[in-house]
Amino acid sequence: MRPPNPEFLRHAILLATRNVETNSGGPFGAVIVRDGQIIAEAVNTVTAQLDPTAHAEVNAIRKAAQALGTFSLAGCQLYSSCEPCPMCLAAMYWARLDVLYYGASAADAASAGFDDAFIYEELQKDNAERKFPATQLLGVEAWASFAAWIASTSKVKY
Repeated sequence: MRPPNPEFLRHAILLATRNVETNSGGPFGAVIVRDGQIIAEAVNTVTAQLDPTAHAEVNAIRKAAQALGTFSLAGCQLYSSCEPCPMCLAAMYWARLDVLYYGASAADAASAGFDDAFIYEELQKDNAERKFPATQLLGVEAWASFAAWIASTSKVKY
């Protein structure tokens, strides 16, 4: 794996700053790099797209996967202007990125009004103790989807 290149992080930070200056969205930017080349870059577009999942890192992952024609971003690095939220971090794991480099910390984000600490706290709790109620229904019926997956000879494992 290549050593980190601060210029890619500076680019992500510049994207984040420009996003704020143009009133396009939140102060977050992300760049995905493979073999020393930028594969995708993105900014936070939550308010512009009315999409609560449109964080810079998720947007960059989507763009990189499309650009590379694969759902696996193994061999890629993600440079983010800020330490990722739990959703973005989970997306990075699912994308199989090699490494994350980030600028501002989660504490910095919290100071600016973007505090994800409550989500990390909620994830540590049992379902019954969480503020967001979650109740399992139709578990046996829902298993049919997994049975079909297990039996499928044409599935693409991920």
